[in-house]
Amino acid sequence: MPELPEVEVVRRGLEQWVAGRTVAAVEVHHPRAVRRHLEGADSFVAQLTGRTLTAAHRRGKYLWLPLAEPDGAPSGGALVAHLGMSGQLLVEKPSQPDETHLRARFTFTDGGRELRFVDQRTFGGLAVEELPRGGGAGGAIAADIPSRLAHIAIDPLDGTFDEAAFSAALRRRRTEVKRALLDQTLIGGVGNIYADEALWRARLHGARPTDKLTRGQVADLLDGVRDVLGEALAQGGTSFDSLYVDVNGQSGYFSRFLAVYGQADRPCPRCGTPIRRESFMNRSSFSCPQCQPSPRGRRKPAAPRAPRA
Repeated sequence: MPELPEVEVVRRGLEQWVAGRTVAAVEVHHPRAVRRHLEGADSFVAQLTGRTLTAAHRRGKYLWLPLAEPDGAPSGGALVAHLGMSGQLLVEKPSQPDETHLRARFTFTDGGRELRFVDQRTFGGLAVEELPRGGGAGGAIAADIPSRLAHIAIDPLDGTFDEAAFSAALRRRRTEVKRALLDQTLIGGVGNIYADEALWRARLHGARPTDKLTRGQVADLLDGVRDVLGEALAQGGTSFDSLYVDVNGQSGYFSRFLAVYGQADRPCPRCGTPIRRESFMNRSSFSCPQCQPSPRGRRKPAAPRAPRA
């Protein structure tokens, strides 16, 4: 699933190519693309047609574009998008052939490039939602976010991120540090890839109890999160296949710089020890046994039972 850098790259593309344009028509090619719009596809189309997409915003892994009426007055709504596992928002020339998994198309009154929502696995989705305080044309202020996204914490690249509050909240949790990093109510935008990379930079094993972390360790962890997110963003994000691309269909290149994620049995860039792979929440975690020793007293998972005869 795309994480903060990948979604931010898409947001920047939408800001450049879509913000300020007025929707001429909307086509919904698959009902799952708008399943989050509870009023249905016809309502989705009606609420967008003739409206201007004023700006592009992100909270965690979600995107939203506030809408304006034809006279420029804010409509009080926004187009909200979540990319899911394989969703793409692409800006294409109208002459470009339709993608195999095209789910929705937006054309604009200026007749220029159209916006297409492509989603192979149909886990992503679009909806029109109300902004609680009615975001203004040209952009919503920080509080003007769709209600559905209000529970998602500010991400560490945001200028309003409160380091002291995060440190205190993290150390109050009685959980494993990697689980805490993936909790979007605590810190926004961090997923499996960048959690592993940040933990490696902070020399912490993902199973380390959060209530045992020192303030210095939390500071190192936050530095690691910020550094890896910033570096990944500079490289256009991490693309392992053709599913993770920007609005122009270009892949990111941070996969070339990953220290531990997906690097099982390869040497640690810091000490040369082979990287280990461990099972975690039905996915994989990667770490260095030397740089990130498992916490003492950690319970080992029970061995699988032998199948019955």
